[in-house]
Amino acid sequence: MPFRISWAEHFRGALTDIEITRGGVTGSVGSEVQGTGGEAGRMRKADVRTEKDIREYLEGWSDFEKAVYIATFRIPKGKVSTYGRIAEAIGRPRASRAVANTLHENPLWPVVPCHRVVCSDGRFGGPAKWARGRRKHVVEEGTPVVDGKVVLSEDTLF
Repeated sequence: MPFRISWAEHFRGALTDIEITRGGVTGSVGSEVQGTGGEAGRMRKADVRTEKDIREYLEGWSDFEKAVYIATFRIPKGKVSTYGRIAEAIGRPRASRAVANTLHENPLWPVVPCHRVVCSDGRFGGPAKWARGRRKHVVEEGTPVVDGKVVLSEDTLF
């Protein structure tokens, strides 16, 4: 008797749901496990609260990715940083584009507040819909925004 298998992948290819259908009967298997390995016992996203937790949750990820997420985690509410400043903070001053790409796949939002990272001129990069969402979050946190851009100053930059 033929059967069909379908699955849903989380970012980075980690399997999250499997559905098997055979003879009109469907069964599914899901996983609460986050991270790249999918091993039982891995830390859950809901339990991530510290830099140490971020390192543990991102076990198997590159040192660059971990550094970007930890540097972003440190940005306090009401402040912003730029992709370039994050790149400099982690010792990779020419990697601002790579920082942006890494934050685009942030698995730990809102714990790692990637919405607090903007372009060097205060714009919110990426697709307009996503930019509107990030802008809304920083405004709610008390960061001044004028004409769609964060007002970059000593008071707002981290």
